[in-house]
Amino acid sequence: MPTDTQTVTLYLIRHASPDWERKDIPYDVPPGPPLTQKGRQEAEALGHFLRNAGLRKLYHSPLERSAHTAQIAAALAGVPTVEKPELAEWRNGESEGEIQARFGPVLEACIVESALIGPIGLVTHGGPVAHLLKQLGMEAGRLADNRRRFDHANPMPPAGAWAARRSQGAKAWELELVFTPGQEQGS
Repeated sequence: MPTDTQTVTLYLIRHASPDWERKDIPYDVPPGPPLTQKGRQEAEALGHFLRNAGLRKLYHSPLERSAHTAQIAAALAGVPTVEKPELAEWRNGESEGEIQARFGPVLEACIVESALIGPIGLVTHGGPVAHLLKQLGMEAGRLADNRRRFDHANPMPPAGAWAARRSQGAKAWELELVFTPGQEQGS
């Protein structure tokens, strides 16, 4: 069903907390490390947020930490999940041009889809979210400030979500960090 205002809303989401101690599993190739108990709790909080935000569909990276985050959150939000290999972690040695080639078509398709059905979520990884924020027009200084705030130079905490909104006819995106686990209302 079309949205009333034709506002495009994308939620750019970082996976929940994985087992950082697992050094025996490569971080950037599937399956990657699994979620911890804390990560599962973060994904549940994310699911409640996404349900209240009116999410319609959730895409996710094939790495376990993203897929599991999406499965938990989508079950609580009551939306379908779709795996997108293009949303995988920034690979060792991958250039910014290569990640743009990988993410660009997915981003464009999600923009079109959101205009038709409503808010869409993408569960991916911190580096790719930083790239997407940059592509959507975030100033370098603002991005750098956010990357200093969170672990591993990511632009948000595990299971955090940025909202990227643009009204029909507008050129600029409104970018806002809208969800941080543990800071939701009532906690």
